[in-house]
Amino acid sequence: MMSGTSLDGVDVVLCSIDKTGCELLASYEHPFPAALKREVLSVLWEPVTLQEVGELDRKLGVLFAEAATVFIEKENIDPKQIRAIGSHGQTLWHQPEGAHPFSMQLGDPNIIAVRTGVKVVADFRRKDMALGGSGAPFAPAFHRFLLDRNEGSVCVANIGGIANITVLADPLVGYDTGPGNMLMDMWIKKYKDLDYDKEGAWAKEGKVDYPLLDRMMEDSYFAMDYPKSTGREKFNLDWLNNLLDVGVKIPRPTDVQRTLLELTALSLSNEVLKFNPDILLLCGGGARNGFLVERIAALMPNIQVGIMANADSLEAMMMAWLAYKRLHNEHVHLKEVTGASQNSILGGVYSS
Repeated sequence: MMSGTSLDGVDVVLCSIDKTGCELLASYEHPFPAALKREVLSVLWEPVTLQEVGELDRKLGVLFAEAATVFIEKENIDPKQIRAIGSHGQTLWHQPEGAHPFSMQLGDPNIIAVRTGVKVVADFRRKDMALGGSGAPFAPAFHRFLLDRNEGSVCVANIGGIANITVLADPLVGYDTGPGNMLMDMWIKKYKDLDYDKEGAWAKEGKVDYPLLDRMMEDSYFAMDYPKSTGREKFNLDWLNNLLDVGVKIPRPTDVQRTLLELTALSLSNEVLKFNPDILLLCGGGARNGFLVERIAALMPNIQVGIMANADSLEAMMMAWLAYKRLHNEHVHLKEVTGASQNSILGGVYSS
């Protein structure tokens, strides 16, 4: 199960996994209640008590348990046939830099285990951070597992709230390139009360504000070398509003949306072009944004751009794979990606 930074739903998948592959058998998107979404966002940006954090941890655990239970019933699955549920949890804060780096995902896995009767594997990021890693992105290890047998030079771009790339090289390279859908989602929510810009239709009505785009691209994150990761803590409406305030004139809202789409396309393509792959495969919610895909392809005319199979389900499939790795006590090879001192066994096991 996976709930991303967009808070648009809980992705649940059923996978059959062995050492040779990960087969998607069924998938389901469970609704994320609007009131709970507002509560998560308020905890991110407003003063909060420990009681509120604890209660939110439980509420999210109940939501994830409900998502799993509905899926199991919908697919008529015997819970005894499920080896484990891999639950990412809802990220509240991801801070890989500074004196005290940490990552916080809520959604009590004990509740999921008790209510489903299935063993749960969760808390995947903190072991990597304890070993000096950034705790993200994890997708490159899964992308290599799925695609390492392919020939040619291949890069994968996962465009969720944040965008990240995987370069299938030796050593493996992967890192967050910057904003994916998150800023666009925030902006259209503010001005049109929509959760996302379907197919980039609103952005397509606007024009790129190049002075604003230049100010965005001057952010120090884009100049940082990898390994690196980022999130909502860095790229948010405060970040955007500070850049708008220094402009000679404030652009039209639709022009800001168009410029945010160009920011995602440009920051992603700049990084992909450093490795000059033959093929770029897109996945994540951004792969459904036709205008964004069009702009990414236009910025890299010499690279073949395509959409991965099961593009919407890959992150949830990755959680199932990580659970499989944990139950088999297998190391996840991520140290080149995250900067950890060594590869390690990731995740904690919660019995039903």
